[in-house]
Amino acid sequence: MTEDIPPIAERVGDALRDREATVAVAESCTGGLIGSLLTDVPGSSDYFDRSLVTYSYDAKREELAVSRESLDEAGAVSDPVARQMAQGVRDRAGTTWGVSTTGIAGPSGGSDEKPVGTVFVGIAYAAPWGSGNSSTRVRRYEFDGSRTAIKRQIAEQAFEDLEAAVERGAP
Repeated sequence: MTEDIPPIAERVGDALRDREATVAVAESCTGGLIGSLLTDVPGSSDYFDRSLVTYSYDAKREELAVSRESLDEAGAVSDPVARQMAQGVRDRAGTTWGVSTTGIAGPSGGSDEKPVGTVFVGIAYAAPWGSGNSSTRVRRYEFDGSRTAIKRQIAEQAFEDLEAAVERGAP
C-alpha cells in the first residue's frame, strides 16, 4: 500500500478490475477527493473514468441532469439528488458504476433536519441492456469532525459502499 492511499481505494480498484467494471464519480461536498484518491492508485486508468465536481445547483443540472424539481423540493443534500447524481454520472460516462456524494461538510450550513456532517452517498449500477437489473441505492450518513475530517470520512464511506456493491453485483 502506498503511504497516503487508503487501503479501501486499492480494494475497490482490485474489485472493479477483477470484474472488468468501470466507475465514474459525481462529487459535491467531497470536491474531487474521491477522484483524487482513486487516481492515487497505480493502474487506476483500468477502471476509473472521471470525477465531476458539481458543487452548485446549476452544475448538478447541467452536468448530471439533476432535475430542477428535486433541487427545489428536496435541496441538494437529499436522497433524490444523490440518486440522480449517481445515475447521471454513470450514464454520462457510460460506466458500470456511478458514485455520488452530496452533503454538508461544515463548519456551518447545517440545520436540525440536516446537521453539519450529513451526507447522502449514491451508488448506481448499469446492468446489461435488456436485463432490467440496473439499480441505484442511496444511504444517509452523519459524520463528526473538522471540514477536512468529514470530507475524508465521506470519501471512505463512499468507497466502502461501492466495494460492497461491486462484491454483490448490485447496490
